Amino acid sequence: MPPTTMRRKNLPAGEVLCTYCTARCCRYFALPYETPTTWKDFDNMRWFMLHGRVSIFVDNNTWYVAVHSDCQHLLADHRCGIYQDRPEICREYTTAQCEYDNDFLYDRLFETPEQIWEYAEAVLPPRKKKRSQKRALPTLPILNGV
Repeated sequence: MPPTTMRRKNLPAGEVLCTYCTARCCRYFALPYETPTTWKDFDNMRWFMLHGRVSIFVDNNTWYVAVHSDCQHLLADHRCGIYQDRPEICREYTTAQCEYDNDFLYDRLFETPEQIWEYAEAVLPPRKKKRSQKRALPTLPILNGV
């Protein structure tokens, strides 16, 4: 397993940063999400989070849905098992902007559905109560002694 104490600024000439990395970039993906403004928006986020290893974070005023799941081609040594045939998004990714020494500090981070709901309750007006529309159940002749 590669050492993880190497700082980017101390990388020896000719060395590849990935040699020291644990492949953070291959262990999740995050998609931007429209800033939630309604109960339904937050409820949808809660729904995402109920599907396993999903978190929501806000970075520079942009909301993201992050799915935490290792790439199926990530090898035990943190290298790519399909490097020569990797997807274009992986080919375009460079160590210049990678998360190697990023401390994952965000403006906001929600790791549970309860946290996202608590935040919604703090920033949104109270939810309107739905009217209870009680309808009488039809009586069944068999149960009425008919």
